[in-house]
Amino acid sequence: MEKFKRVMLKLSGEALAGDKHTGFDLATVEAVAKEVKEAYDEGVEIAVVIGGGNFWRGRTGNEIDRVKSDQIGMLATVMNAVYVSEVFRTAGMKTAVFGAFGIPGLMPVFDKDEAMQALADKKVTFFAAGTGHPYFSTDSGTALRAIEIEADIILMAKAVDGIYDSDPKKNPNAKRFDRISISELVDKQLQAIDLTASVLCKENNMPLGVFSLNEPGNIANALKGQIDGTIVTAE
Repeated sequence: MEKFKRVMLKLSGEALAGDKHTGFDLATVEAVAKEVKEAYDEGVEIAVVIGGGNFWRGRTGNEIDRVKSDQIGMLATVMNAVYVSEVFRTAGMKTAVFGAFGIPGLMPVFDKDEAMQALADKKVTFFAAGTGHPYFSTDSGTALRAIEIEADIILMAKAVDGIYDSDPKKNPNAKRFDRISISELVDKQLQAIDLTASVLCKENNMPLGVFSLNEPGNIANALKGQIDGTIVTAE
């Protein structure tokens, strides 16, 4: 088991909606907060990026201009970051929220020095609004911020318990990888993370861990270095 000093945790927006599939499910977010606090109490520095799929996915808003659709998606991630940070505070953690753009009275623009200070001050630090630009997913925003804050690893809590050679929902014989390189991930077109994020991680030697959000204890264990899923090395 590897002990992490600083971790980037990527959470699915859809997962935070629970069985409602949209908006927030308080019980689900409280369960996540409880697990994060276990690692928080042990001194792990934790940054968080949350997708916006429980409200809006830019690439699915085909009825309007893609740029505007992506901007709506960025705002969805802002709502998620603010809401989840408040639930975390209620659970006994200090938090900070930064955005790719600032909103006066709500969140400042991301600044590396300020974010690093927030982490050093034992604050769970949320990064919202992706990269601030259209055509980039929250995967890309996650990779970018993880590299900027010099995280040890990106931990991705997903609906599936790792990376498979085919869709396990469609293929009962799908094989899960315990370990795979980013190069193999791209070559095999496994699409666990988007191509831009993959390139960023590969070029900056940023490993990833992919595991199930739905298994109790998985988030706490992963944050403390015990990942029950797939390790993606930066080769």
